[in-house]
Amino acid sequence: MKHIAIRGSGIAARGCAHILTGVGLRVAIEDTHRPSVPTIMLSDPALGLIRSVFDRPDLFCDRPRIRRRLVAWGGPAVTVPHGATLTSEAGVQAALPVSSEPIDGPTDFTIHAAPPLPLGEMRIFGERHAIAAQIRLRDPAGAEEARIEAVADGWLYLVPGQAGTGWLLGVGGPIDALLGQSVLIAPVVDAMGAATTPFLAVPRLHLPLYGADWLACGSAALGFDPICGDGAAQSVREAILAAAVVTAIAEGGDREELLSHYQAMLIAAMRRHLLLCAQFYANGGGGDWWRAQHDALMDGHRYCTALLAKLPEPRFLLDGFRLVPRQAAA
Repeated sequence: MKHIAIRGSGIAARGCAHILTGVGLRVAIEDTHRPSVPTIMLSDPALGLIRSVFDRPDLFCDRPRIRRRLVAWGGPAVTVPHGATLTSEAGVQAALPVSSEPIDGPTDFTIHAAPPLPLGEMRIFGERHAIAAQIRLRDPAGAEEARIEAVADGWLYLVPGQAGTGWLLGVGGPIDALLGQSVLIAPVVDAMGAATTPFLAVPRLHLPLYGADWLACGSAALGFDPICGDGAAQSVREAILAAAVVTAIAEGGDREELLSHYQAMLIAAMRRHLLLCAQFYANGGGGDWWRAQHDALMDGHRYCTALLAKLPEPRFLLDGFRLVPRQAAA
């Protein structure tokens, strides 16, 4: 197996392509177009992962930084240190070019980092939608701080941008209605632009995650609730694991065993994420909306637990960008 097709244009697709070309496989990338994410906040762990994969220790060092976070979540507002870098989806694509070559004839394997997938469906854990709107900060001193606030009918997340602007994410209802309940965020922002159409803001998992000659990666495989701030890092982790699985198959490893391992690891990641989110929604508010979100997340956690109970114990461990049998690693 030498010819790999990758569908997608985001962090996961680019990470897979970079790693696979590094081990000598031929990669052809099929860019896909989707609505652009207005801003991306890369946590320091996520940025560290991306820099490691692409061997770019200076990546995004010239981008704006977030240094603190103000949080009002089921109690009085508190300020906590927070390290993150601001960029955009277009900025990620421009900074992470990947080499791709045309492949004559059929490919040996496809990594789907964008929908649609060959088969299966996305399991969605909840019914939350989000809306984003561009805003202007009333105080320029807020350019290095993010704010997150739980209100009666949902929550708000303020991400500063450049030149005194930023983006406000509202989950649970229209932004104006949520701002009407806000104490922490409403006093520091003015609306600037039209809001986006609502989009899903719930954890989601596609099953199955693989077939005989393909696997799903990135947002095509699973999506995280934006409340966790770990979506970008998860995309990088998936890219590392997906590339390691494909490399092992190309080197003669047991295809079904490796792909089954990949699916189990992503289900386990979703299970951890669902429990983490459930803790946030349990503490954000006490109304019907908050209880419904928590219950849906716990239902998802039980669902993933049942799936994992039917799967064998993990047989591999990551060693850098490669998989090794667990007994060998021990």
